[in-house]
Amino acid sequence: MEPGDIAWLAAFRVLFGASMAVSMVRFITFGWVDELFVRPSFRFKYFGFEWVDALPPEPMHALFWVLGGLALCVAAGLCFRAASLLFALGFVYLELVDVTNYLNHYYLAGLLAFLLAFSPADRAFSLSALLRPARARSSSPKLWLYLFRFQVGVVYVYAGLAKAHADWLFHAQPLRIWLGSHGDFPVLGPLFATAWAPYLMSWTGFLFDTTIVGWLSWRKSRPFAYLAVVVFHALTGALFPIGMFPAIMMLSALVFFEPEWPRRLLAMVSRRAAPLAPPSAAELRPSRLRAAGLALALGYCALELVMPLRFLAYGGNVRWHEQGMRFSWRVMVREKNGTVTFLVKNKRTGRTWHVSPSRYLTDIQEREMSGQPDLILELAHHVRDDFERRGLGPVEVRAEALVSLNGRRLAPIIDPTVDLATVSDGLGRARFILPAPAEPPPHLKAI
Repeated sequence: MEPGDIAWLAAFRVLFGASMAVSMVRFITFGWVDELFVRPSFRFKYFGFEWVDALPPEPMHALFWVLGGLALCVAAGLCFRAASLLFALGFVYLELVDVTNYLNHYYLAGLLAFLLAFSPADRAFSLSALLRPARARSSSPKLWLYLFRFQVGVVYVYAGLAKAHADWLFHAQPLRIWLGSHGDFPVLGPLFATAWAPYLMSWTGFLFDTTIVGWLSWRKSRPFAYLAVVVFHALTGALFPIGMFPAIMMLSALVFFEPEWPRRLLAMVSRRAAPLAPPSAAELRPSRLRAAGLALALGYCALELVMPLRFLAYGGNVRWHEQGMRFSWRVMVREKNGTVTFLVKNKRTGRTWHVSPSRYLTDIQEREMSGQPDLILELAHHVRDDFERRGLGPVEVRAEALVSLNGRRLAPIIDPTVDLATVSDGLGRARFILPAPAEPPPHLKAI
């Protein structure tokens, strides 16, 4: 595979590093470090990563400053390999601290950080290339371009396919619920209150996600497609609290442009040509390392294609039982609200307690936990351990968990007859989760 211009990769490095630095500053400025990482006394763990725990308050705050500095080093291309790898590891650590902090764009940022860490993104337009000219390159293997395009394409396509269900397409839910609270939105607010607006936006979102990769890949439609990307993500970012996701997707979509687009942009600004130097012999020489890299890239792509399809092994409604929901690019496809109360019973004395999750969780954690059965199970185990540690055991722990999916009436999601204290979490189908309601969501009018 012949090398291509490295300019796109260098530009991506600058934009990604800068956006991650901004993200770290946002966490510090808005007090999210304390709210999400310091204040909780209990933290939900990913299966297999129960050993990961939060740092004490001072080191946790320091970690965000360090990650911000590393992100700036990535953008500048300074000590790139070490800075990018350390940033990727630190960022993934933050995501492993508590499941309730999971967001699709955090997952995407972690993947992009690792891809960037192993790429030659510092070989051009960087301090490393300036300080060590021998390392500078004008080209890079096109495999990197295809790999980044693949990663961004996977996000869009699977996000679109996740919307191919009746709630989204035929009942305009959950957009009907969300738009109903945006009647005061500038200019467009009155339109959101109309009966047809949720349907229009639901179908627009579905068609955008499922087709935008094709439009970005076609040279003639690419400029218009990228304009659509900017408008689409700017609007969703203004309407919904989705953080840095719009910015990450806008900068990521640039990988579909021709590799030399940054040079052309610089040439337009400086009003002079920016010729591309031919690749050196070393850049053209095939190597076993490149063959190994191709094998690793194919393995990575296969994993990214399979991960979002895990839900097929569980059957039922994935938006209800949540098995296979994470790491599958199901972006904003459900609105869930619920209430959970644990019934704790001493096996010897028969004494019973009604336990609220708020005894152990912050408001954010409780809101996230209430609609996710695996988190309800994990908290049930913590309640069991807490009671037995205080000498009140052995105990049974059952859950009265009622959940509303996309505006439906509250329905039980956990079998109340099952002693969750005896149920082990795992990768198999969870038998303690009740089937999703068969009724369609109501057609509530916007307020």
